[in-house]
Amino acid sequence: MPILRFAGILTLALICAAGPGPGRAQSDASTPTATTGPSTGLPIPRFVSIKASEANVRRGPSTTHRVDWVFRHPGLPVIVTAEYGHWRRVVDRDGLGGWVHYALLSGNRTVIVDLEMADLRRDPDRAAPVEARLERGVIARLIGCDAGWCEIVAGGHRGWAEAAGLWGVDLRGGAPAQ
Repeated sequence: MPILRFAGILTLALICAAGPGPGRAQSDASTPTATTGPSTGLPIPRFVSIKASEANVRRGPSTTHRVDWVFRHPGLPVIVTAEYGHWRRVVDRDGLGGWVHYALLSGNRTVIVDLEMADLRRDPDRAAPVEARLERGVIARLIGCDAGWCEIVAGGHRGWAEAAGLWGVDLRGGAPAQ
């Protein structure tokens, strides 16, 4: 009986010492809170873009973790939600995420048109002439945002689009998150 009691106490002590399991750590990494990354000192969450024509998205932060899928769109905006060494946990606009090596990411800001059709205007005003119309899913380079409007470049056209119709813009402050 004393041996069983000792084994039970030892098991309980080991479980407590181990802390939360990998499932818990994964959950924490996918819930963004305003903080800074331990590797870069940059804000988390923050928007970045995919730099490579193919970027492996892994289950964990190393090459020993399996590849869940591959991003194949250079310029695709994603949100960095965690950092671990040279790895960044990212989430796309559909909420899908995983770990990507930092060399496959760029600090150049991009956005995705999130409306059926978005008007690209000459000035940040609904009365301004329309320079182009952008379909849902178009990736555009982000120049900057001001008062609910973002200046973007897409398909050789430069103009202003309403921030509410773009994914990749921090709407809380009206300006893009770095």
